[in-house]
Amino acid sequence: MGEYRPPFTITNKMLSYVSSISEKIGRISVIGNLESKPHLRKNNRIKSIHSSLKIEANSLTLGQVRDVINGKAVLGEQKEIQEVKNAYTAYEHLVEINPYDIRHLKKFHGIMTKYLVEESGEFRSGEEGVFNGEQCIFMAPPARFVPQLMNDLFAWMKEARKDIHPLILSSVFHYEFVFIHPFADGNGRMARLWHTAILSKWKQVFEYIPIESRIEKFQDEYYDAIAQCHVAGESTIFVEFMLSQIDKILDDISIQINGENEYLPETVQKLLEVMEYEIPYTGNALMEKLGLKAKEGFRRNYLHPAIEMNLIRMTIPDKPNSRNQRYVRT
Repeated sequence: MGEYRPPFTITNKMLSYVSSISEKIGRISVIGNLESKPHLRKNNRIKSIHSSLKIEANSLTLGQVRDVINGKAVLGEQKEIQEVKNAYTAYEHLVEINPYDIRHLKKFHGIMTKYLVEESGEFRSGEEGVFNGEQCIFMAPPARFVPQLMNDLFAWMKEARKDIHPLILSSVFHYEFVFIHPFADGNGRMARLWHTAILSKWKQVFEYIPIESRIEKFQDEYYDAIAQCHVAGESTIFVEFMLSQIDKILDDISIQINGENEYLPETVQKLLEVMEYEIPYTGNALMEKLGLKAKEGFRRNYLHPAIEMNLIRMTIPDKPNSRNQRYVRT
């Protein structure tokens, strides 16, 4: 291996997570191939994009992000709408990424920041810091060192993938990338996209696993892990943090897939098929989507069983008969 080696220690905790994640991925592949569930795949991709942009202070809701992707008009800042379009293009071409090729990194930064950044697709020429809100976590290395640092990181990755598990390798890369902060803007988005790209080369199912949604949920812990690693001068804490989040998101995915499995009554399956995740529907809208006329039959055979199985929740649970009641797929 070359002289450059990012400092980190492979711990028992990491190996335990790698084992757990590998087992869960195997189970997910057996239970239900995500390839055969296009709406689930699309929902997860939308979650990835919404969460990754929300971390960077994009204010569009999940529903608005979905509308932009589906080509609907959305009232919002033009910059934020463009961020969604760019991220969707990048994630749609995920399969084409060679995560070990630095030219691909620049190309996809160009896609991710199109019309938004002057130095789109190029390493930064100015000095940058990493911020969580107003708080500066650390100052990145001077711009003149960036090309060499990035070349070293990619050379290390190419060599290290022979010996280091992709789950660990991708997390080390994520931290080192954030530390180098190679671009003027879009570093967080690119770090998360590249993390997913490395994992997708290992197991394709990662294309549709929204790791970004866990990072967004535990954003303070994410930045805290980065800050601790910066003080420690090595990425062990961050790698353990990322593996724990990936391990947990796979539990969510298993529940998602199981929620669609054969054990569900056919009526409940049909109801779930017409509902997008996290979008509120009226009872009448759902009946219309299902082509049903009888309200009582709809409630008895479709709605109530789905609510009892916690697959759908009411927006006003303490007033089940409220005329403002909406139903959301969980």
